[in-house]
Amino acid sequence: MPSVLDQLRDMTVVVADTGDVEMVKAYKPVDCTTNPSLVLAALADPASEDLVAAEIEAARSAGLTPEQVAEKLTVAVGARLTKLVPGRVSTEVDACLSFDTEASVARARQIVAEYADRGIDKSRILIKLASTWEGIRAAEILQKEGIDCNLTLLFSMAQAVACADAGAFLISPFVGRITDWYKKAEGVDGYEAEQDPGVKSVRSIYDYYKSNGIKTIVMGASFRNTDQIKALAGCDNLTIGPALLDDLEADQADLPRALSADKASGVAPVTMDEATFRWEMNADPMATEKLAEGIRKFDVDHQKLIALVAERLGA
Repeated sequence: MPSVLDQLRDMTVVVADTGDVEMVKAYKPVDCTTNPSLVLAALADPASEDLVAAEIEAARSAGLTPEQVAEKLTVAVGARLTKLVPGRVSTEVDACLSFDTEASVARARQIVAEYADRGIDKSRILIKLASTWEGIRAAEILQKEGIDCNLTLLFSMAQAVACADAGAFLISPFVGRITDWYKKAEGVDGYEAEQDPGVKSVRSIYDYYKSNGIKTIVMGASFRNTDQIKALAGCDNLTIGPALLDDLEADQADLPRALSADKASGVAPVTMDEATFRWEMNADPMATEKLAEGIRKFDVDHQKLIALVAERLGA
């Protein structure tokens, strides 16, 4: 019997939720996804020391600021990952720009240019943006320029619909963070997979997309256990951290397909303008709170990265 991970790969694109070189080599995912937290972890990885040292020395010689070096390090980590996976590497626009469409577009173009300077075509990367109204509008502009986007920190159907309308290449609904919120709100220790609020959210989004012929890829993210992953087997993509990849590799159980486009319910499309989007987000405390929290946490890690770089530059 093949492992659950191998069975999952037969029906879903498995993406590694890590910047760890050895983990990527071990699991051979199609794509990699990064965020400031993962870039920080990569910089603490001994396998990254040569890369970090080279970037720091080049930056010191060029007189770059810590903020500029942090930007270059993020692309350097992504560039290294493109050598290890056949598909794409997501690279995140700074979280502090999440409510500024124009600045997000400018930063995204800069990321694409920095990859190009390293010989990496835009077809190998995804620009990662928070699923705010402003971030979604930035994605709409970038998609029209041929720059594919990954809309992250997605917690609601309103966000999913707006992303689809904008022509986003991929969305990342956060399963585990949704579940975390409901566990706390409802005072429970956990849920069976079929009743898990995070699982149910992704299933609803997947059904809406497939019912309406939407090409945007649905990539479940932020998992807390393998039952959540198994309950979404058949989803377009799933991004999974190293510990859960280990568990799936060790599991020899049969894995039935949970999601299939040909079983879509046929739910009708809905209209999502800015006023409707903002009202629906306002009416959903979970989505509002988790989106804001996620942006804050990504920015905290971005600031930690800048501080670490400043320390290394001054050494």
